[in-house]
Amino acid sequence: MKAHRLAARATGLMALSMLAAVPALAQVGRWTPAWGASQMRVDGANADKLAKAGPATIRQFVRLTATGKTVRLRVSNLAGTTPLRIGAASIGLATTGQSSVAAPVPVRFDGMAEVVVPPAAEIYSDPVAVPVQAGSDVAISLFFPDAVTTPTGHAAARGTTFLIAGDATRRAAVADAQAIGGWWSLSDVEVQDALQRRTIVTIGDSITDGYGIADNSNARWPDVFARRLAAAPATRGFSLVNAGIGGNRVLLDGLGPSLMARFDRDVIARPGVSHVVLLEGVNDLGGLTREHPVDAAVHQTIVRQITGAYRQLAERAHAHGIRLIVGTITPFQGSDYYHPGPETEADRQAINRFIRAAAFFDGVIDFDQVVRDPAKPDHLLPAYDSGDHLHPSMAGYRAMAEAVPLSLFNRR
Repeated sequence: MKAHRLAARATGLMALSMLAAVPALAQVGRWTPAWGASQMRVDGANADKLAKAGPATIRQFVRLTATGKTVRLRVSNLAGTTPLRIGAASIGLATTGQSSVAAPVPVRFDGMAEVVVPPAAEIYSDPVAVPVQAGSDVAISLFFPDAVTTPTGHAAARGTTFLIAGDATRRAAVADAQAIGGWWSLSDVEVQDALQRRTIVTIGDSITDGYGIADNSNARWPDVFARRLAAAPATRGFSLVNAGIGGNRVLLDGLGPSLMARFDRDVIARPGVSHVVLLEGVNDLGGLTREHPVDAAVHQTIVRQITGAYRQLAERAHAHGIRLIVGTITPFQGSDYYHPGPETEADRQAINRFIRAAAFFDGVIDFDQVVRDPAKPDHLLPAYDSGDHLHPSMAGYRAMAEAVPLSLFNRR
């Protein structure tokens, strides 16, 4: 009997101990994504420069969409086939396009300056006390002690990034910096207990990624949309992450993994996401006939596959309490890259009819109606055409952002 009482007492003490741990866990805080980029393998001239630089620092700049006093980074080696060693890191308030940082603050990983990121993995940094404001720019510097031969990142930063020999993470001024492009091994910046409690992810292809905007202008349609959210009292509680990838497709890998393959990582895995705005499909349609014509059955199949994919993405979003808002595919007749014919335009119209009528989406944004030419609805309006008849101009991107109904994000 005494042994039974002792065992019961021990069990009770263990239960109390477990309960006492709950408030400690709660003190970790709520994290809000303030910036993010979809990760993939980066190839090309800038990747070659990094590989040949030896020990070197990348200083990259991002514009945040959340306000708070503490941040953390998520660094990425998703495309890597070997461990990635980061020798040091720092963050500081900065001005996009200018290489200097007034007071770079060291970033630690489990208390250490150095961290090794396993292949195909991502890791969080420790929290860093750096007060930030929505709409402000920060510089993040990562020191790579070893040559990076299979770099992970996002090539289309649409802004200036700097490559500096050696460990420059603690240096404010870097007069020896070499300007390159892209974001490197950085997938997210998150803010602890931010004023913004919910996050919108915009996911899509080069139209969401901002093809054609001036470098360092932050003039993508999601950038303009983020400023609208911040300016309106009813929506200033949202942050925004742009998960666009130039050349991306719904169904097949190409430039980056397909939308179907990356949706969970780029949307669902981010904390606090309440809404996703999807605009993708033009590359699937254009690529279908870019090399040669296909018969009517193949056209019908791709329409069925894309609309079926949209339905699957709605199911996946809803399973995690995330609302899916879908944009209609914008015109691209006249594109020299895809040279679409009437059959491709019929595919686009069929998909857009499906989007407008689908009852299982949580909202529709008719981007097609916003940017098309009323005189030739299968073409972009000339004022909104960047010149390639595929990508909107900066004025077109602005019109798209201004057409997003903010009421979509206040519905219960």
